[in-house]
Amino acid sequence: MDKEKIKLSGFNNLTKVLSFNLYDFCITLDDEQKGRYVSYIHDKYNASKITEISKEIVKRIDANILSVSAQDYDPVGASAMVLMSDVKGGGNPIPTAQVSMHLDKSHITVHTYPDAADPDGICSFRVDIDISTCGEIIPLDSINFLFEAFECDVVYIDYVVRGYTRLADGRKIYNDHHFNSILDFIKTEIKRNYTFLSDINMPQDNTWQTKMMIRELGPENYLLNPADISHPDVPNKMKLLREEMKEVYHMIH
Repeated sequence: MDKEKIKLSGFNNLTKVLSFNLYDFCITLDDEQKGRYVSYIHDKYNASKITEISKEIVKRIDANILSVSAQDYDPVGASAMVLMSDVKGGGNPIPTAQVSMHLDKSHITVHTYPDAADPDGICSFRVDIDISTCGEIIPLDSINFLFEAFECDVVYIDYVVRGYTRLADGRKIYNDHHFNSILDFIKTEIKRNYTFLSDINMPQDNTWQTKMMIRELGPENYLLNPADISHPDVPNKMKLLREEMKEVYHMIH
């Protein structure tokens, strides 16, 4: 729904930060599969791949790319950073020489953390994505794409708005968009996939957090090798997998 824009006195100095932290889980049956899992994650979400995802985020929030930096790590993990401009442009790169204000620069950072150290063979892949903007752009507009770009078993989403800008009459304004919950931005068909939901809303402090955990799925969704579905260890592994998800969701040992 289009809303009438708030008339500001000048540049929008509000800083909006979306932190999207996801966990994707996998069952491995031996050390060889653990090694294959790490290689699989590197191939699927290496620095080049997460850079492409970052560029698509820029497009989804209708910003412009200024510069890109990416790095793969030894033995595991990758990072990417996109410096962007809040000048609307649908993700198109613009020459740095045409950027007239330092305040017009925002960024996206992505870091990956594969973990194959669990003694029970429950491997996981964590991705931390931070989208920071100053200006009219709202990072929450990218949230459905993030669910589509990754397999999200457990998700932590934090959103804060900081700083202030001024209305045309000089009064301070601490937020230029108002909503009840992060869940308002997530498609209904995505929310249906999650049975554990925790929602903390502190609009008076411009702070919101949503946690989500995927509904129970079959082992075919978590086995590294689909041919292992009849393996005798799989039922117990599935119990361990669910307990691992709950521990991460509740942040308990």
